[in-house]
Amino acid sequence: MATRKRIGILTSGGDCAGLNAVIRAVVFRAVHGHGWEVIGIRRGTLGLMSRPPDVIALSLDMFSGQVLRMGGTLIGTTNRGNPFAFPMPDGTIVDRSEEVYAGYRALGLHGLIVLGGDGSFGILARLVAEGGLDVVGIPKTIDNDVPFTENAIGFISAVNIATEALDRLQTTAASHSRIMILEVMGRDAGHIALAAGIAGGADIILIPEIPYTTDALARKIQEIETGWDRDFALVIVAEGCKTEDGSAVTIADAQGRPRFGGIGHYLADRLGQATGWESRFTILGHVQRGGSPATTDRVLGAAFGVRAVDLIDEQAFGRVVVWQNRRVADIPLDEVAGIHRNVEVDGPLMTTARGLGISFGDE
Repeated sequence: MATRKRIGILTSGGDCAGLNAVIRAVVFRAVHGHGWEVIGIRRGTLGLMSRPPDVIALSLDMFSGQVLRMGGTLIGTTNRGNPFAFPMPDGTIVDRSEEVYAGYRALGLHGLIVLGGDGSFGILARLVAEGGLDVVGIPKTIDNDVPFTENAIGFISAVNIATEALDRLQTTAASHSRIMILEVMGRDAGHIALAAGIAGGADIILIPEIPYTTDALARKIQEIETGWDRDFALVIVAEGCKTEDGSAVTIADAQGRPRFGGIGHYLADRLGQATGWESRFTILGHVQRGGSPATTDRVLGAAFGVRAVDLIDEQAFGRVVVWQNRRVADIPLDEVAGIHRNVEVDGPLMTTARGLGISFGDE
């Protein structure tokens, strides 16, 4: 009698809307389609480093209610679980990768599905190369900076939230004749700011890929005032944008570590001084990660989850599921690991935005 297959799934890095839709799809396809057992590994690689491994059995009846509609991830995640450089309580950095391999072997897995972003895939590729793990990757990041996929899980939900924020800021901007600045996530890439800025009618979009000057921004505000006879403006900026002199704008967290945040405040001061207009800023922050997933992320999650399980069935390990040309595809993990996808400064969305008269502060 053939041994019943057991596969694992974990979420790694920052959370986002749509992760539970993927987990649900994996369980449905594995259990209903193949008769396999699915094990959820809690808190990413931390679950594999725990002794015994911190896991939960995932069954069909767990997904009969609201899980599909829930944000976050029911199995937890971590963005501080790099096993090759793990921070210990005493401040030392330790290589704990052997514990990950041992946890994987202890679970008797026939394959492991990992939901992660560009950072997680870099770690994953090394775990595969050095530990021989049989894995399939699924891209998830609100920043949408994983290469070779048009969308990652969570991106569209984050764009929808940012667009709704612009919709709400527009009415208060018009009521008080203000410049309203919305700071959104986007550490290295401005995909959220660009897409939401177009959808939400922003006058100015600022992204890490394009340097700007206050003079150019002030000229755009003057054009709005004199050419369009309007006394308010909407600005959206990615958190990773730097000041004019190239300095990063950061704030310290509770442990004193720098975090991006504050560029909206900086711009409000600069634009207020340069234009004489009253300026206010809003930092959207982690609101972009939470809440019920958009329809697109649910559909994409279903497609990614089913394909990932089928890749394991085909013994096609070391692959990442992607969305290309309106269909599911898969590519080698090595082609994704350690590669970052920025906004194409001459790409179609940039052309669209400039065609709408949106300023990027560079002209």
